[in-house]
Amino acid sequence: MGFPVGFSAVLFPKLLIPSLTLLLYLRDFISALFLFLGLPDFLEPHIPPTHTADTGVPAARHRDTSITALLLRELLPVVKFSHLVDPPDSCAVCFYDFEREDETRRLMNCRHVFHRSCLDRWMGYDRKTCPLCRMSFVPDDMEETFNERLWAAASIPESFDDY
Repeated sequence: MGFPVGFSAVLFPKLLIPSLTLLLYLRDFISALFLFLGLPDFLEPHIPPTHTADTGVPAARHRDTSITALLLRELLPVVKFSHLVDPPDSCAVCFYDFEREDETRRLMNCRHVFHRSCLDRWMGYDRKTCPLCRMSFVPDDMEETFNERLWAAASIPESFDDY
């Protein structure tokens, strides 16, 4: 004897997948509509707009951005995707293909490439390692300088060096 299978147990999975797919398409449609209307940050307000030079709209500043994230953004250069040699096809954070004019960040240690906004968002969560391989953003030869700048920005006295 086995367990009886009710009609709802068979019907539920068959309705769940198409319903979730429909919601996914609806979300993509609404995101595209907001992008068309000039409101790309309406659904995700914590991502700064990257269109300040074109529209004249000032970029939103993060009030909750950590000092570490700000220093890491200074450390990691922003490069146009078209200037990269042997670039990957897509960003490993958002899975979107890179466009020719996308702003990217190439990590110094592991050489992985991500969209600027994807990596900035990652750093905004106070992450200090590569999203793919977990290697530190800061190269070993720059670690001491980075820590000194971090301590100076955080107003930590140098007397803690002895401890």
